[in-house]
Amino acid sequence: MKIYRYQYENNLVYKQFCDLLGKTPLKVKTLVDIPFLPIEFFKTKQVLTGDSPIQETFTSSGTTGSITSKHHVRDLEFYRESFRTAFSYFYGNIENYVVLALLPSYLQRNGSSLIYMVEDLINLSQEPDSGFYLDNYQELAQKVIELDKQGKNVLLIGVTYALLDLIELQGFELKNTIIMETGGMKGRRKEMIRPELHQILCEGFGVNKIHSEYGMTELLSQGYSIGDGIFDTPPWMDILIRDPQDAFSYLPEGKTGGVNVIDLANINSCSFIATQDLGKKYSDGTFEILGRFDNSDIRGCNLMIQ
Repeated sequence: MKIYRYQYENNLVYKQFCDLLGKTPLKVKTLVDIPFLPIEFFKTKQVLTGDSPIQETFTSSGTTGSITSKHHVRDLEFYRESFRTAFSYFYGNIENYVVLALLPSYLQRNGSSLIYMVEDLINLSQEPDSGFYLDNYQELAQKVIELDKQGKNVLLIGVTYALLDLIELQGFELKNTIIMETGGMKGRRKEMIRPELHQILCEGFGVNKIHSEYGMTELLSQGYSIGDGIFDTPPWMDILIRDPQDAFSYLPEGKTGGVNVIDLANINSCSFIATQDLGKKYSDGTFEILGRFDNSDIRGCNLMIQ
């Protein structure tokens, strides 16, 4: 509630949005009263809170000819603290991992918040074998097999289509490696339902579970899944499921609707974002991402349809 009031007073775009809805601080008394800004605003507006200088502008991947989202970040330390702490919350000390990144479609453009995060984690790992791989799939395959046999804890984080490319080139039987997909075929392959995709990846890498990361350009926090497509969030991030027919009503646990994200790390932008994702939330606070609304742009992370 404090951040809602702060952003209402110091974010012109968000204030105008709230005013048009009649959702002023006098009327917003509980969490469910807080307006969630449609994520599309990041395509046409500068969604900024406060007046400190912009340190970085992250952009969404988009598709050819589409309008991309721009997330102007006033304080990168908020972002670093958020993703570093979240990773530690779910996976422990980053120094215990060799981080291998297979993110070619992200590396080939500027302004990716995912690349910024993964590059920082690679550096923090302090492992000489950590690093990015672009088109050198054979070299990556050999490195993964070598490190896994050595008993190293390996985190292989990759865009979905590239992970599929990798297992078509080389079969694996991994014992000490976490495979984490960030979603997205980027137009390179047909979309799959998540159970089919994860089964293929599990068989190809010889692992029992596929981990996933749920994040987007407009956020400074991420949710993680340690398997079966069930995500959890760090304590400063949460989701609500809105009624697809009424954006100001919320659905009970287990019902599918639109995903609203609370990201308290996003203090200098907007902490309350209505995404175009469809999902459901469970009684323990975990959630699933089941797809996207019809006619929403195909972009970003975790676009598997179920």
